[in-house]
Amino acid sequence: MIPQDILAQDNEAHLPALKADYEALGAHLARRGIDIGAIKAKVAAYKVAVPSWGVGTGGTRFARFPGEGEPRHIFDKLEDCGVIHALTRATPAVSLHIPWDKAPAADLRAKAEELGLGFDAMNSNTFQDQPQQPLSYKYGSLSHTDAATRAQAVEHNLECIEIGQALGSKALTVWIGDGTNFPGQQDLTRQFERYLDAVRQIYARLPADWRLFTEHKMYEPAFYSTVVQDWGTNYLIAKELGDKAFCLVDLGHHAPNTNIEQIVARLIQFGKLGGFHFNDSKYGDDDLDTASIAPYRLFLVFNELVAAEGKPGFDPAHMLDQSHNVTDPIESLMLSAMEVQRAYALASLVDRAALTGAQEANDAIAATQEMKRAFRTDVEPILAMARLEQGGAIDPVSAYRRAGYRAKVAAVRPRSVAGGGGIV
Repeated sequence: MIPQDILAQDNEAHLPALKADYEALGAHLARRGIDIGAIKAKVAAYKVAVPSWGVGTGGTRFARFPGEGEPRHIFDKLEDCGVIHALTRATPAVSLHIPWDKAPAADLRAKAEELGLGFDAMNSNTFQDQPQQPLSYKYGSLSHTDAATRAQAVEHNLECIEIGQALGSKALTVWIGDGTNFPGQQDLTRQFERYLDAVRQIYARLPADWRLFTEHKMYEPAFYSTVVQDWGTNYLIAKELGDKAFCLVDLGHHAPNTNIEQIVARLIQFGKLGGFHFNDSKYGDDDLDTASIAPYRLFLVFNELVAAEGKPGFDPAHMLDQSHNVTDPIESLMLSAMEVQRAYALASLVDRAALTGAQEANDAIAATQEMKRAFRTDVEPILAMARLEQGGAIDPVSAYRRAGYRAKVAAVRPRSVAGGGGIV
């Protein structure tokens, strides 16, 4: 999909500058007692999953403007995901959304293997009605007042587990849009009890080596109350369900100015951090490119993750979750994958002993200086060298544009019809 000669040519053009920058950064880090090779090895080992739906052009509640060469089906999506991994070497797994990506498991596995990809967590969809679906989710799914509708939603999640087992997935992510738009529309306690009863049925059928991730969201599509509205409710769900249940943190699912890194610290402390959906936001669940608005916040989240490395049972799943309205989705996802690697590298530069000393001495200035010193370091040469050594691109966007991939697929993929809102 990306010709090797074109990748080689692009890398050759960038290599002299990279070597000089990498050597200079190595000398700088050595003066700080940091081995650049060790940081590069950590970056190379860090991977983040991409969502199948992320390679399509997104939209808003009001409109969607199709892009050129959009994927027509899951196999086109996998090809686009393969390009992202080929150039970044950071995204070896794809997270599927059912029923959007439903296809024979053998065909999905064969295509993924051809592209050097695997499958991450499965995602169920009970927030919209599908063709020929007997019962509607207009008034809820796992928390619906109607037992038959709840049973339908449970069965869909169980189907997702079955599909995931055939693909080698090890986790199910459950997000629901259930809630209310008017005060008094539902009894808030009974509604939550119905949800807990339904999700317990899903949890009971979870394979022994699987994890269940429940995801909270402050609002949308329910604007007065949401059943799983914040990390506290999410934590209660995970505690109620059992040891295989964990909380998933989407960076956009919080009110503006919420201290997300503190939430991450709490979930780590009590062993219930399941993983992340990385994106960025300005006002709410904007699904903007990761670190496009608040790169320091992303660094602070990773600071908590790096500090927790090595703790028993600590194994969070990492995935991008974005909606691309005005950019080429492949370019946005490549840049975002590199941004989470960057945040990981920067957090790995923090002098933990010096930071702890400043904290114990109540020296706020020394503590923040240590954090800022790490954050202000330009680690791009480390990221680029790690990509190069794994067969990727020094500059993924440059190589991608040089290869002309978007124009090639646009020639064989019919332009999508402009339509209603939504992320896909």
